[in-house]
Amino acid sequence: MSVLDDILTGVREDVAERMATVPLEALKQQAEQVRPARDMVGILKGDGVSVIAEVKRSSPSRGVLASIGDPAALALDYEAGGAHCISVLTEGRRFGGSLDDLAAVRAAVDIPVLRKDFVVTSYQLWEAKAYGADMVLLIVAALEQAALVSLIERTASIGMAALVEVHDAGEVARALDAGAVIIGVNARDL
Repeated sequence: MSVLDDILTGVREDVAERMATVPLEALKQQAEQVRPARDMVGILKGDGVSVIAEVKRSSPSRGVLASIGDPAALALDYEAGGAHCISVLTEGRRFGGSLDDLAAVRAAVDIPVLRKDFVVTSYQLWEAKAYGADMVLLIVAALEQAALVSLIERTASIGMAALVEVHDAGEVARALDAGAVIIGVNARDL
């Protein structure tokens, strides 16, 4: 089993647990109370370089990266430094993140927030919206084409943007075929 497959197995288990605790309809009601997402395409197309700064505690390949006791304070520092968006890792098992981190960052900053996770179901999109994300990460390598298309469409229908992550030219083609508007290239493999 690859590292990605192992991560996805854990993500599916964690999502199933959250779904058993918070029904989708309750999550949708929570999401309806959140202000509309910002226009990420417009922000990223602005003049100059657009920086997306990241709140990331650890990774499977590097272990612990930083002790981040207060993700909101870090996000405020990023915003003061000129970041255009804050990326918040929410996967807990391997990256040490949480939806609480996302909510804390959203409450602290005025710039857009990206939920960075291994999104495999629309439930996670509703979580992202409910916790204040403006954009979500969708990883081409983690999704079958039909799921990628569906999640891109659902993200837009919920009112957020999708940052579609690719690793090679084949994945760029898949992302474009799926309707991706924002594509990010990750040069590292898990």
